[in-house]
Amino acid sequence: MAHRTPAEWVNPLIDTANRRFFFFSSACRPFGMLNLSPDTARSGAWEAGYRYDSEYIHDFSHLHAWQLAGIAVLPATGAVRGHEGSEAFKSRFSHTDETVAPGYHSVHLIDYDIRADLTATDRVGFHRYTFPKDDSSHILFDLGTELGPCEMSDCSAEMVSDTRMTGFVEASATRRRPKATRIYFVADFDSPVTGFGGWENGNLQESCTSISGKTSGAFVRLDTTDKRVVHMKIAISYCSIAGAIGNLEHEVPHWDFDRIHSEATDTWNAWLGRILVEGGTDAQKTKFYTDLYHAILGRRRVNDVDGSYSDQTGDEQVIRQIPKRADGTLSYEHHNSDAFWGSQWTLDILWPLAYPDITHNFCNTLVDMYKNGGLIPRGPSGGNYTFVMTSATSTHLLVSAYMKGIRNWDIETGYQGMVKNHSPGGLMSRAGYEHDTCIGGGVEQYIEKGYVPHGIEAHAFHCDGAAQTLEYAYVDWCLSEMSRDLGKAKDVKRFAERAQNYRNIYDPAIGFMRPRHDNGSWLEDFDPMKPDGWNEGNGWQYLWHVPHDIAGLSGLMGGDETMADRLNEVVEKASENDFIAPHGKHFTNLLDYGNQPSTHIVHIFNYIGKPWLTQKWVHAIMKQCKSDITPYAGYGGDEDQGMMGSLNVLMAIGLFQMRGGCDIDPVYELTSPIFDRITIQLDPNYYGGKEISIETSGKGTYVQSAKLNGDALERCWFRHSEIRNGAQIEVALGVEPNVKWGVEPPPPSASTANS
Repeated sequence: MAHRTPAEWVNPLIDTANRRFFFFSSACRPFGMLNLSPDTARSGAWEAGYRYDSEYIHDFSHLHAWQLAGIAVLPATGAVRGHEGSEAFKSRFSHTDETVAPGYHSVHLIDYDIRADLTATDRVGFHRYTFPKDDSSHILFDLGTELGPCEMSDCSAEMVSDTRMTGFVEASATRRRPKATRIYFVADFDSPVTGFGGWENGNLQESCTSISGKTSGAFVRLDTTDKRVVHMKIAISYCSIAGAIGNLEHEVPHWDFDRIHSEATDTWNAWLGRILVEGGTDAQKTKFYTDLYHAILGRRRVNDVDGSYSDQTGDEQVIRQIPKRADGTLSYEHHNSDAFWGSQWTLDILWPLAYPDITHNFCNTLVDMYKNGGLIPRGPSGGNYTFVMTSATSTHLLVSAYMKGIRNWDIETGYQGMVKNHSPGGLMSRAGYEHDTCIGGGVEQYIEKGYVPHGIEAHAFHCDGAAQTLEYAYVDWCLSEMSRDLGKAKDVKRFAERAQNYRNIYDPAIGFMRPRHDNGSWLEDFDPMKPDGWNEGNGWQYLWHVPHDIAGLSGLMGGDETMADRLNEVVEKASENDFIAPHGKHFTNLLDYGNQPSTHIVHIFNYIGKPWLTQKWVHAIMKQCKSDITPYAGYGGDEDQGMMGSLNVLMAIGLFQMRGGCDIDPVYELTSPIFDRITIQLDPNYYGGKEISIETSGKGTYVQSAKLNGDALERCWFRHSEIRNGAQIEVALGVEPNVKWGVEPPPPSASTANS
């Protein structure tokens, strides 16, 4: 087979029959502000966006982000029917006449006989439409339509010249994003339009110069009897129309569609090429690069090219400016993001290795939001706080970055923000989406009693005291490590002691973590398969949720052998259901490798003297629930903007970090890669060497021996300092487990001397 580039291995259609609105993107760049792709279903955060089994395309929209959507367009012929809704103007399409690749989407709209080609830069969507020979051609701008999680509260469009339209859509507040967010746009056409009209509240205006209103839309007329190919560029901004125009003029000051398409492909190859793999099957490489694609896809930039960004942390929107370097380039960029809940086992590991520049962006985004609004967020959306999920999940991202030498952010201010989040009034006082009160997080009781009580009532999601206790204990340990490195002795003591609070909800009588009431009594009629007290999980899944102190957990459970036997039995049973549970029913399996709380569990064997079982089960998980490359499976319950993609990448290359890289001189655990050779290109701004190479010899699942930089590696782990200047890792594999390799010493835990 001819050599393929990384981008050519990517299949964006994997699992598109099942996933949520922001999962699929085609015409976009890595972390691009704008992501242009077809919508085959419009309404709802989950069963919307591009759905593989759909028969119709309703529009091409420009934003599929965390709690944000907008600017739906569709080329058409015949009578204008935009005011009748998309059921009136949607078009059939066929996958046999469709091409999808990173940075590109091409599809034939059957009902109009129009070929639509789409590509993009970071902030500009570039459309090329090949119309039939027709004098009734037009392009619909269905601005007021509901898209994904967003209804529109206001819209406007104005034809400011015969080749330019400007306007905005305002995504109304949602339960998760509490403030309306405007997305401004400019649309340029490569030749004068022959007419402009619009609609509002179902009333069509055949000709006008502007249109506005909550349900408004617009259209431009085109005469394609002679010139059948029409180009359109749409740029967006969260700041202003002027910002959108600036983005357009900076990124695409020409009309060469093929050039932008080629540049998009080159950009994807450069980003995906930071990790090169050799060997493995074609299916494995397809899944690997598609996983890596998702890991660098969805958590999108939100600043304009000049560094302007929208701050909505206060009562009114404020337009702020990212600082610039001496050469005029931006010091960093701002990003929109779903939660970091679970990123300690996914993005926090992958990004600092291969994309430390992105981790740098996120650290600065988080700290800027603290400076602007008084809290480091869990998951920002359009400059808003969303308080998505639970805990202070940004702590482990920031601490992991700091420990790996990514320190070009305001560390002292960021540290103060983390301490605030771990205190009454901070994020740990708030449960999921708790915007108006500080009740559901329960940090006050956590500090006083040593646990978050079961049954706290608040206008919030995820008031799950037992899960919150375990999650808080982990991030407290993370913060204690940073306190230690910064020489803040009082904080070390405070947070290290709190990190042991997991012990307070372990019930030795039944051998489980167990929810407790405010008065200290245990939850009655406890069933570990029920979701009571657990955040998108159950008692079996959260039993193992002590990543910072596996040795301490082992002590509670009767020692390594007892713990290993029990864990292996659980994993065996979970394998009968392919290690996953349906979305929304995460508690129905003993483990769920389609959702964050379970994604570390089989790596625990590395800590309790049986690393060969980690190797065995990682490969089984990859095969049973991570290997599908059809539109019908591949990511389990929820990919969550790169969470599952990055986990899959880490399992495939044989690296993991149980503690999320938050220890001083972070620890990596080594398992068995699926490829013959893996090369991770290192960023010279953060690493002293050029690359990390991982080479395997032999065939099989189990590690027989390993070397690090030419020396025998007898342990199943190594530290960040050992690879910071580049590294060569050699792994000999076999079909039978080597039960002696990697057993001693175990990786560090908080309660062991080598922590």
